[in-house]
Formats: sequence, structure tokens, C-alpha cells
Amino acid sequence: MNSQELRAVTWTAAAGDGAPAVSLIDQTSLPHTLERLDVTTVDALIDAIVRLVVRGAPAIGAAGGYGVALAMAQGEREGWDRARLDAEIARVRAARPTAVNLMVCVDRVAAHVDEGIAAVLAEADAVVREDLDANHAMGAHGADWLLKRAAPGTDRPLRVLTHCNTGALATAGWGTALGVIRELHARGRIEAVHADETRPLLQGARLTAWELAQEGIPHYVQADGAAAGTILRGEVDAAIVGADRVAANGDTANKVGTVAIALACAHAGIPFMVAAPTTTVDLGTASGADIPIELRGEDEVLEWSGVRTAPAASRGHNPAFDVTPGSLVTALVTERGVLEVAAGELPGARLK
Repeated sequence: MNSQELRAVTWTAAAGDGAPAVSLIDQTSLPHTLERLDVTTVDALIDAIVRLVVRGAPAIGAAGGYGVALAMAQGEREGWDRARLDAEIARVRAARPTAVNLMVCVDRVAAHVDEGIAAVLAEADAVVREDLDANHAMGAHGADWLLKRAAPGTDRPLRVLTHCNTGALATAGWGTALGVIRELHARGRIEAVHADETRPLLQGARLTAWELAQEGIPHYVQADGAAAGTILRGEVDAAIVGADRVAANGDTANKVGTVAIALACAHAGIPFMVAAPTTTVDLGTASGADIPIELRGEDEVLEWSGVRTAPAASRGHNPAFDVTPGSLVTALVTERGVLEVAAGELPGARLK
């Protein structure tokens, strides 16, 4: 299957046990097997979000939107009162604290609870449809901008670096940063992609590389620690990453390791582009200092495949994200166009 045709999150009216389900591509099983997991309870959905069965801010947002309907269906089966329903929806909303799309989408869909589950599902479907349209639009805007800035006056294909996974698996489809790369490839303007492996769960090596391979896009998988050197040696023309939250001043939270890429791009004088839909822009957050950073379990960095790799006395520090200052963001591309954040075009002023 062409990976851009994948839908990471869908609604199933009747799963194997006959109950409605949020159907998820199980991203923990890739690249070896492509499987779907149907979750029929709020507990199972939260577990899937925490375990990264579903991941990527827009995809988590879609899962949260359908999670409202899932909570309503479970509540009807189990006789919940309204207070219990509201509490379960709040649990879905809080499943991962950094990705603002989850909160935005849950709030948007939950506003229709009093209208019934059909209205809730219609709103969740609209969230997915709008994200897919936004991804295609930002892909075109981002490609146009990069071709003018990264290789002005030439027709040569670009060498780009990306971090984590920002493709169809992380969104409603097509992708954010990987959507820009797909658009460049469709125009015959990609020479190669350097995909960081992305510690600690290898989202780049397992997922981004899988999506690129599915579409025949030339690529290399590299260690996260190799990214800065690749940039400073002049082996790439630009870096393109996604985001889990963009503050009003342009500070951007993304998968841990992103800020090092931005620093290297600034030193090398090449574009550092963030691709994210406007649902990821949180104008209520003034700066990156106000973005909560999720700390994941120590075992993800102290063990490998369940085998301890660090001394027994070692502690693990495992932030899932870091924050790149807006002063290092050459361009923020959304479905509305491109903001040159480092040059002073701030989301808080332009995206109200």
C-alpha cells in the first residue's frame, strides 16, 4: 500500500465484539507488520495513546475526537451518568500533555455531546477531513517556499533532513513535514532525505523510513547524534520538522532532539522549517517556557528490548520533547501559508 493512502485513525461502527471502536494502525508493530488495533473502551484508548500505538499530534487529535464518541458509547453500555462521562472525556484529553491538538480536538468535539453521538461523530469526521486538506495545502506552500530559499535560481533536487515521523501515520493522511517532502518528490525535486532514527523509540527509523520506502523516495537513516554533523558538512539543503505545539511567539515543541537540528541549521545558514496545521498553534501559550514537556518512563533510555543497558545505579532522564526558540525557526508553514518567524512574523500576530 502507498503510505500516503494510510489512515492512522478511523471510526468503526462495530468491531469484533460488536461494540463501536476507534480503529488505529498499531505503530508499535511497524515496519515489520501493518496491523490495526480496534479499541472499544476509554482505558484502551488512553493506553494506546500512551504506548504510542497512535502518535503524532494531528493523529492523536483525531483519536481524541473519536474518543469522545467512544466514551459516549461505552457510557451507554455501562450506564454512566453525565459526571462520569465528562470525567472520562477529560481523561482522554489529558492522555499526553504536550500535544495541543489532543486538547483542541477533544474540546471541539465534546461541545456536541448534548446533540447525541451522531453529531459528535460528524464533528470528529470534520476534524479528520480538515486535517487532511490542511496537510495537502501546507505541503504545497512549504515546497514553494523551500524551492525559492534552499535552491534559488536552480532546478536541482534538494537534500533534506527530517526528525521523528510526520507523515500519514502521524496525521489524518499525507503528513506535515513529510507532506512537504512528498510534494517536493512529486515535483521531481528530492535528491535524498536524511531521516533521523529518533530516540528512544525509533520513530524515524521504523516509521518515516517505512513511509519513504513505500513511495520509493531515496533516503538514509542516521543516528540522531549525526544530524548536526550532516548539516555542518553541507550534506543537506534544509531541515523540515513537525510540531506538537507552537506558542504565540513561534517557540516550537517537537520530538526531543529537534532544537539541536535548529541550532546546526542556524550555524550553517540553511532553512529550518516547521510544518504544522493551525490546530497545533496555541495562541494561548505565550512562549515555549509555558509548554508542558512530557517526561516518559526511565526504562525507555535505560533498557533496550527489555534488557538493561545502563548500570543498576543509573537514573534515566527521558523528556519526550524539547522546545526550539522562535528565533531559530526560519519558516513556519501552515495550511494558510508561510510565516518567517525568525524574521519577526510571529503566529500570535498573524494567525489570530
